[in-house]
Amino acid sequence: MAMKRSLLFWLYFVCAIAFGVYFATRIIMTGLGHGKLATIHNISIAADATDGDDLSQIEMVAKSALGARTNSLSIDSLNRRIDEVPTVQYSATRRMPNGTLRIHVRLYRAVAQWTDGEYFYPLSGDGTIVHTPLDAHDSTAIVFRGTLPDNITEITSAAHVLADKINYMEWIENRRWNIVTNDGITIMLPENNPIGAIHGLHTMNEKQNILSKNIKVIDMRDAARVLIK
Repeated sequence: MAMKRSLLFWLYFVCAIAFGVYFATRIIMTGLGHGKLATIHNISIAADATDGDDLSQIEMVAKSALGARTNSLSIDSLNRRIDEVPTVQYSATRRMPNGTLRIHVRLYRAVAQWTDGEYFYPLSGDGTIVHTPLDAHDSTAIVFRGTLPDNITEITSAAHVLADKINYMEWIENRRWNIVTNDGITIMLPENNPIGAIHGLHTMNEKQNILSKNIKVIDMRDAARVLIK
């Protein structure tokens, strides 16, 4: 019995040494850039929300890393190239120990359009152009012209109550908004609380159908009174 236990001990001992040498060798070889685990052979890409997201441009950039040695691949350089894709707001890449690159991206979301008078460019909430321009206006989108403030998310959301009436919106003197309707009416919104003014205009139009009348200007800059010309 004692001899049997001794034999089992030495058997387990030799197996442990063999496995230790094997895994140590794999680690050293991988670190030196040899073997399958030392190269990138799989890429995983995920976005914050993937419903209908086009990740093809990101995939094309990421594929340049396939076959690269893990110890020589520059993650920072790859992230910079991914960040140059117009739809990408932020990217983070992790090099996994099994030869996989795991890429997570945050994408810009188009909330409106900007036009130069000829083409229509999808815009994110911070005014970044996120896709190639379109020849036609998206009838569901609020359109802007000229310069824009740093954030258009709230004003865009408010303006949707009048989306079927608005031709475009314009940021005037970097402090307030004008709305130009499809019928050519210029609506001058106040500097303070333009969102409240839009809702007030919507209520007024619901009651009086004012945006269908033969007028040129609705001046709402003074909260105490509305001037109609």
